[in-house]
Amino acid sequence: MKNKEIKILLAAPRGFCAGVDRAIEIVKKSITKFGSPVYVRHEIVHNKYVVDNLKKIGAIFVEKLDEIQDKTRPVIFSAHGVPKSVPEKAKNLNIEYVDATCPLVSKVHKEAEKLYKNNYHILLIGHFNHPEVIGTMGQLPKNSIDLIERVEDANNYVKKNDKKIAYITQTTLSVDDTKKIVKVLKNKFPEIKEPVKEDICYATTNRQAAVKKIAKECEMFFIIGSKNSSNSLRLVEVAQQAGCKQSELIHTESEIPIKKIINCSTIGISSGASAPEILVKNFIDKIKKEINVNIKEVEIIKENVIFKTPGKLN
Repeated sequence: MKNKEIKILLAAPRGFCAGVDRAIEIVKKSITKFGSPVYVRHEIVHNKYVVDNLKKIGAIFVEKLDEIQDKTRPVIFSAHGVPKSVPEKAKNLNIEYVDATCPLVSKVHKEAEKLYKNNYHILLIGHFNHPEVIGTMGQLPKNSIDLIERVEDANNYVKKNDKKIAYITQTTLSVDDTKKIVKVLKNKFPEIKEPVKEDICYATTNRQAAVKKIAKECEMFFIIGSKNSSNSLRLVEVAQQAGCKQSELIHTESEIPIKKIINCSTIGISSGASAPEILVKNFIDKIKKEINVNIKEVEIIKENVIFKTPGKLN
């Protein structure tokens, strides 16, 4: 098929955000400072390639602090954030910890605490059991925060007390889906307090906007990312909703549908905020082996956000 050429529209920005960059850097700097192994509670970011590479240099991943065999070694908390009980437990077990929570997730945590202190009952728009949601809900006493996942949940929600009501959101949601939920909540509770600055992070918003811009021109759209990555899964949905029905996630175990790709004239590619650029390159290289490609990068905004790593690692 080398006499045929397909067009690849490459969304930008894509891939690593500042919070992911910082979290990975924290693991690397911790290994440099403390030696190996260092423990990491939960995948530092949701990407197998990243996790496997960090394992090679001395990171051991655990889901619970109880799994840490050598309590003299430090533990790093993942970029998604943790409930308050986790650092407390680390202190009780005498384990040194480094918190790699994304600063934009920490902002939501602080917001939740402030609302609680000001006597608000809080609604958290987010996905059940996602580590970020577990972490945010775990900032507050039980029953002071309720989870809203879908428009139906917002429609069916009944106030549980006479407290004022406020909402916050997970940082990696679909911008459009969240707007629909917020609209229902505002119609239902006109006095509901909203975040001063939107909780969905800049990187999520930018990546979704970039995908939306090019999806309608593509016959197929591919998002490089992991199956447990919320922001990657949302990008697939955004591409579908924006007009490219054949949109799919490409993860470690994915079979690349090369025959379908060859039959296209234009495909789109982006990657989730925890997917390294090398995975995008590898994907394009596999296509190049079968067919000629004309790559056009479509950039909607330049990102220049940088988050510093904690002082104790420098």
